[in-house]
Amino acid sequence: MERNSSIQYKSVEEIKAFQEGKLREAIAYLAARSPFYQRMFKENGIDPMSIRTIEDLQKLPVTTKSDLQLHNDEFLCVPKSEVIDYVTTSGTMGNPVTFMLTEGDLDRLAYNEHLSFETTGCTKDDIMQEMVTIDRRFMAGLAYFLGARDLGMGVSRVGNGIPELQWDTINRIHPTVCMCVPSFLMKLIDFAEKNGIDYHKSSLKKCVCIGEALRTPEGGYTKLGQKIHEKWPELVLHGTYASTEMQASFTDCSEFAGGHVPVELIIVEFLDENNKPVGEDEAGEVTITSLGVEGMPLLRFKTGDVVYHRTEPCKCGRNTMRLSSVIGRKGQMIKYKGTTLYPPALFDILDDIADVKNYVVEVYTNDLGTDEIKVRIGSLRQDDAFGKAIKDVFRSKVRVAPQISFESPEYIAKLQFPEMSRKPVKFLDLR
Repeated sequence: MERNSSIQYKSVEEIKAFQEGKLREAIAYLAARSPFYQRMFKENGIDPMSIRTIEDLQKLPVTTKSDLQLHNDEFLCVPKSEVIDYVTTSGTMGNPVTFMLTEGDLDRLAYNEHLSFETTGCTKDDIMQEMVTIDRRFMAGLAYFLGARDLGMGVSRVGNGIPELQWDTINRIHPTVCMCVPSFLMKLIDFAEKNGIDYHKSSLKKCVCIGEALRTPEGGYTKLGQKIHEKWPELVLHGTYASTEMQASFTDCSEFAGGHVPVELIIVEFLDENNKPVGEDEAGEVTITSLGVEGMPLLRFKTGDVVYHRTEPCKCGRNTMRLSSVIGRKGQMIKYKGTTLYPPALFDILDDIADVKNYVVEVYTNDLGTDEIKVRIGSLRQDDAFGKAIKDVFRSKVRVAPQISFESPEYIAKLQFPEMSRKPVKFLDLR
């Protein structure tokens, strides 16, 4: 694909004009090759060539996860002989969806993560330790390797877990940056403290974190982010947000004011429940149109993730739109005793309670047909006073208190890491 990394530093008007040129190319490609979108255009009486501006996207229906689940193969725009890599979504919101990538898509994926690493300040002089899986049909693990290789960084593919092997690799290879889930950094710290490793003097200077929020939508640290920062202040923490469907990522720069949109690879809208655009002071669902994807491009795909967006120029010099951390997933919204909650708000409370080693939040439908919350807490302390104290913290923070169930940390760890999962599971929706 044609690369144009300088576009992120152009004026807002130049960025919009560039994206609209790419949009017209994407629409023409879908109209010629996509069985799903060909049918969508026809059934809705839409002339694809009338979609010429970003505002024109509002004339089109949105695409949903259920569309992908029901019509998976109809999204493929190339013969299967051109498919190089098969991956699946995580299945957090239902059955996993298969995505098929061409050679060109893998090149685009590499470029996306090249941009992502550059946004964090990485260069070819860095060495990256990859602490997430590169197998199990996981797009992100492969993307990080391809992006680091594209940038010219050295890579050590250790995979997830096994703190002892991670520290052996750090001491042996001296990586300067790592990719991991933030909560795993706490396990690395714990292992180091128990085994006399001075992690403050390690070679690691930066971590690009996935899967869990480091910062609140307002920009401050989450409780988990604050814990890591206090324990390991020398380690600079960058967040990156992505999904298999988007085939793109949004990453913190040195200003930590939201994840930058890679504007040459994706158009992003932020929509309300009626699929209307929201303002910057409103939370909206991330809705994407992919640019330059060959295998399975998407048009106005609603991701289910709710965020705030920011359009003012960033102090880093980029003029691209930025996304806040994810407030929550639309499908995971909880209505509990008159209060609307998202799981990340509950996680942030639990991450700040001493003696809570780990946890899983369960939501189910009670006999009255309304949402009920049970928090399974792994802790060595399991007395009634501790349970009451936890409920009091919830009431002070979100006005309501869930059921509390104490378990062993080992049992909770098994719930968090089921065999088929590629990342920790902290929320179970049983509704």
